[in-house]
Amino acid sequence: MTFQVEITTSGHRFPIEAHETILDAALRHGIGLPYGCRNGACGTCIATLEKGHLHYPDGEPEVLDEDAGNQVVICQAHATSDLSLSVREVQAEQDICIKTLPCRAEKLERLSHDVMLVKLKLPEAERMQFFAGQYIEFLLRDGRQRAFSIANAPHQDEFLELHIRHVPGGSFTGHVFDEMKDRALLRIKGPLGSFYLRENSSRPILMMGGGTGIAPLKGMLEHAFHTGLDQPIHLFWGVRARRDLYMDELPRKWQQEHPNFSYTPVLSDPEQGDDWQGATGLVSEALLAGYADLSGHDIYMSGPPVMIESAMPALVAQGAAVDKMYSDAFEFASDVLDKIKQNG
Repeated sequence: MTFQVEITTSGHRFPIEAHETILDAALRHGIGLPYGCRNGACGTCIATLEKGHLHYPDGEPEVLDEDAGNQVVICQAHATSDLSLSVREVQAEQDICIKTLPCRAEKLERLSHDVMLVKLKLPEAERMQFFAGQYIEFLLRDGRQRAFSIANAPHQDEFLELHIRHVPGGSFTGHVFDEMKDRALLRIKGPLGSFYLRENSSRPILMMGGGTGIAPLKGMLEHAFHTGLDQPIHLFWGVRARRDLYMDELPRKWQQEHPNFSYTPVLSDPEQGDDWQGATGLVSEALLAGYADLSGHDIYMSGPPVMIESAMPALVAQGAAVDKMYSDAFEFASDVLDKIKQNG
């Protein structure tokens, strides 16, 4: 059975099935409601019920006291009629709670010769609410921090997925590749950053990723497909050689499944055995060659700073609006950069 939920504070409306929680239904339809643990323990998602009826299949959450009145815990409540709720919506990064949390490296999987997939598991009573494209920081024991983009979409928040490239001279990435074991304990802080998908725009979207810069773009794309964004989206992914396209089959699959999505991989230095028939050169040049007029597009760029810094003047010259370009430059930490320079 299907009901309707109205958020009176914003006017947003969305359908909800009897078998799903209010929070799950809202997230499924791209409505950003606040949450912290998704098991009814923290109280972050409490809303005010203005009209309608609901129930808690697993019993009323303990976070509600005897004087709760018309307060409801939306991560546990199921609708039994149409509902009207008053609740704050999450619309920008300042609306999301930044947390420092312990976690486990639940799974490590090599995606290529120099990229590791790391799936982080938070404590059972915690979830990290984030926008597609944001990042987290590892808090290391010696006080250093290491930042990595979240590669999964917000609706798939059982794990935080990271794509970590092995950096020569990098002690942390070296540890990830050579020493870290499944279920290793870590501390993280997040979510952080203003690089996230602007869902209120209906403009065509161009995405340009360099190397593991594909990670936050992957999260954005999965979120866009999940919420039904229907404007044209074109992903350009630039790497050095064919072996660096460590998840090439995924965007090719998306291209078959979503008529509004296009994908162009670009190799800057293909190897002799690559037998490459696709685009070559700089990924920014491939994008610029494909779109002579960028004035009507939103542009998302993620990757090495030199890629982004060199691309921006050329993008502006072809009409891109500065306030419609969003970027996330992957910079080496200062101590890693020093080691790289010392090693020549």
